[in-house]
Amino acid sequence: MRKCLWLWGLLFFALGFAWSITAERNPCTERISGSAGDVLEDDPVGRLKVYVYELPSKYNKKILQKDPRCLSHMFAAEIFMHRFLLSSPVQTLNPEGADWFYTPIYATCDLTPTGLPLPFKSPRMVRSAIQLISSSWPYWNRTEGADHFFVVPHDFGAYFHYQEEKAIERGILPILRRATLVQTFGQRNHVCLNEGSITIPPYAPPQKMRARQIPPDTPRSIFVYFRGLFCDVNNDPEGGYYARGARAAVWENFKSNPLFDISTEHPTTYYEDMQRAIFCLCPLGWAPWSPRLVEAIVFGCIPVIIADDTVLPFADAIPWEEIGVFVAEEDVPKLDKILTSIPSHVILRKQRLLANPSMKRAMLFPQPTLPRRCFPSNIEWPCS
Repeated sequence: MRKCLWLWGLLFFALGFAWSITAERNPCTERISGSAGDVLEDDPVGRLKVYVYELPSKYNKKILQKDPRCLSHMFAAEIFMHRFLLSSPVQTLNPEGADWFYTPIYATCDLTPTGLPLPFKSPRMVRSAIQLISSSWPYWNRTEGADHFFVVPHDFGAYFHYQEEKAIERGILPILRRATLVQTFGQRNHVCLNEGSITIPPYAPPQKMRARQIPPDTPRSIFVYFRGLFCDVNNDPEGGYYARGARAAVWENFKSNPLFDISTEHPTTYYEDMQRAIFCLCPLGWAPWSPRLVEAIVFGCIPVIIADDTVLPFADAIPWEEIGVFVAEEDVPKLDKILTSIPSHVILRKQRLLANPSMKRAMLFPQPTLPRRCFPSNIEWPCS
């Protein structure tokens, strides 16, 4: 159990969250208090040792060379976690002294011409990699993978399908059942969230967001903001299945409401608009998560989370209830009343918490080969 907590702490640190660093108290920021407890005080980076298997490049580097778009895709967590571990003090070259073993497979780096993922080869790739490590090293067979972890950032984790029903039907590979899965998917009491799985944020490109900053004192003149699909005609022609109808309900109820700036069009000013908004809608789509959550937090826009029973990244340490607003899917028609009834002092407190640089760092994947704080800014960006 202790090793599992240390792995959780390691991943927390991997995303740049320096828990001991507190932003200065001023009218714009407020300290974040979490419940990570002695796990982080124990300094998992100093205690934990991870052995990174050296796999043939066909499992990772060659895949990325074939399609560099994977570096900026929302599933890029598998790439940046690999890079972090290779340059981290937790990496050990002595497998006999390792607490955990990591298998670097880029299982979601197979994209269509339009940038959509094709996860159908992923199970075969995972099976092949495990067959390789179990026949070349003794460590997998020693525990049947219980001390191994895999990064599986697809919609429903290691179930490798974007539609929930088909993901459940496909099921998880039996060979992965004892391993720890590090994934962006999280939903309570869901078959696709195995016991012991760790939920991390999806990838959002720091350099792209950094380039679109506007002055921090810009007024937030947009009350509610959202850009994205409200229905998926191609994959859900009859409607109602995509986003369990929640996005369609947002459009039907608020498309003409002047407080709601919502559209399917994705403008070039998307990131600038988020910085001008008070609330940013983060509804479920095919999966209950999306990069909007990361984008909202980085740009100080209060996330309105519409995804029943969702498990958010690092929920034991990040005070999601204090920084966000949770709206049940069935309450979407009352969204305007819910948001307009929030007192101004509550909104201001949420904004102060979001302004804490450590909160933003917790959501972003740094490239560990470069020093931190190398870009002067009102946001302390992980360098990339």
